[in-house]
Amino acid sequence: MAVIKRKPESCVASKPKEPRAPTLHDELVDRACRWLKGSCGCSVAVGELRAFTGSGETPDALGWRSEYSILVECKTSRADFLADRKKPFRMKPSMGVGTYRFYMCPPGVIEPEDLPEGWGLLHLEKNRVRRVVGPQGNIWTHGDNLRFANPRNQDAEIAMLVSAMRRIS
Repeated sequence: MAVIKRKPESCVASKPKEPRAPTLHDELVDRACRWLKGSCGCSVAVGELRAFTGSGETPDALGWRSEYSILVECKTSRADFLADRKKPFRMKPSMGVGTYRFYMCPPGVIEPEDLPEGWGLLHLEKNRVRRVVGPQGNIWTHGDNLRFANPRNQDAEIAMLVSAMRRIS
């Protein structure tokens, strides 16, 4: 067994960190959560929830309605979007979360032709979220909207819900 001796000054509490200014990504995540709760009618929406899921996915925003879930991945640059495509849960969609999946970004970062099959696209334009591609109407579980429904990792979603509940109880 190793014993580590620390100098007394290292045991002194450090100064509290200065709050950092919100980034564009922070703004996108906040808007995504508000969009999920408002426009999508999600009963629960969480942003940047970290939970052990086995897949390693950390959604930017995830919301649940009674019959399905909605994922929103926020991207501030094209490079970030291209890197996201290489993640294991993107390459094998059944490992990922969200029955319905969207990318949210400022206009010009992602175009409709860039999207993986079954994904929607949201643009944050000034103070409004515009659905560029995705299911239409209030009920997404029928007709042409089904082309946006994805297989999902329900075990990972349950782990995320439990993690969220643990934080508030």
